Amino acid sequence: MKALSVAWKDLQILLKDRGMVIQLFLLPLLFIVVTSGALSAMAAGQDQGDTRIPLPIVDLDRGEAARTLLEGLDAAGGLKVQQYDRSEATALLNENTLDYVLTIPAGFTEDLAQNRTVTLRLVSHPNANAARTESVRLVVEGVARDMALERQILTSLQQMGEMLADAPPEYQAAFAVERAQAQARSQFERASSQPLVAVRERIPSPEEGEQQEEMPSANLLAVPGYAVLFVFLTAQATAHSIYEEKKVGSFRRLLAAPISKASLLAGKMLPNFLTALVQTAVIFAFGAFGLPLLGLTSVSLGRDPIALVLVVVLMALCSSALGLVIAAIARTENQIGGLSQVMLWVMAIVGGSIVPALILEMFLGPLPSVVPHYWANRALDNVMIRGLTLSGVTTEIAALLGFSVLFFAIGLWRFEFE
Repeated sequence: MKALSVAWKDLQILLKDRGMVIQLFLLPLLFIVVTSGALSAMAAGQDQGDTRIPLPIVDLDRGEAARTLLEGLDAAGGLKVQQYDRSEATALLNENTLDYVLTIPAGFTEDLAQNRTVTLRLVSHPNANAARTESVRLVVEGVARDMALERQILTSLQQMGEMLADAPPEYQAAFAVERAQAQARSQFERASSQPLVAVRERIPSPEEGEQQEEMPSANLLAVPGYAVLFVFLTAQATAHSIYEEKKVGSFRRLLAAPISKASLLAGKMLPNFLTALVQTAVIFAFGAFGLPLLGLTSVSLGRDPIALVLVVVLMALCSSALGLVIAAIARTENQIGGLSQVMLWVMAIVGGSIVPALILEMFLGPLPSVVPHYWANRALDNVMIRGLTLSGVTTEIAALLGFSVLFFAIGLWRFEFE
């Protein structure tokens, strides 16, 4: 009860500071709106562009079969046909401005009509992206193979008609070459728009196994990321509160009271803990109900409220304990301010509150896991974005609890009570 009395006094002092209230509750919402709006606009602008892989082509034939090939390549999906003159394409290829060039040889249409073998030449620069070049080659090869198959089928039907030249008239009428070829062309066109065998991609749910590491939209990342950032920034308030108590001498009176040192520090942690809970509730409520009013996507709070509440509670507890560490290390008000700003912002950046952890891990490897922000961000992402339940975030919960115990132990050990 004595620890609660200490906490209540500190909480009243905190709420009287308008600047701190703005920093705790209004500033996170402003960050979310600005970041989400800017990144959403950038993503929308990028989505409007043509993302197909360019395919430079030199057409030396200009015949019907060449036009059919170009149409097939353009309709295959993923490739954007771009025609060049031979001299221009050769110069750009030598300069490495173009990675590769596909050349349709002269006589392509005539050779196909005469059933002669033709060769398409895909020339690539030595410094070209090998994976992209191979992807282009596979698409070209597939379209060319389909053209060859169609040509072979039509030729076979023509030969069959010639074989029936001496057959009775009723057989010739039943197996007319023109009718058979027209039917075959109809089937070719239908196959291109309505394939007999289709491939459908399905992303399994988390319960079904593999999780897909796709990048969510800007606001889905901003809400949990900034929630972690600003909850841990409240650790500075705990350190300042303890310093003010020491400066005015009231902390000495608290030491004279019949209360243990651990209970005293717990009482100093409690205002920050409660503030962080309210702060997180405000941020999540704004993400779920306020963002749609601004034309942005609503943020889901996940499928397991117990998991979400437990993660938030441990995140607030860890932030409060971190405030004790700052108060135990810093000796002056300036040290508290400087140490808090450097420590908390660096930990936020490394831990994935500003740049998603998925991207950071590509460059920093396991380094982000040494800060509690990383585990808090992972836990919130798993619950709110990926829809995992309590069983899916046990590692993150254990890490946050471990950091909380560690920070409290360091604070109790290094704190100067005199």
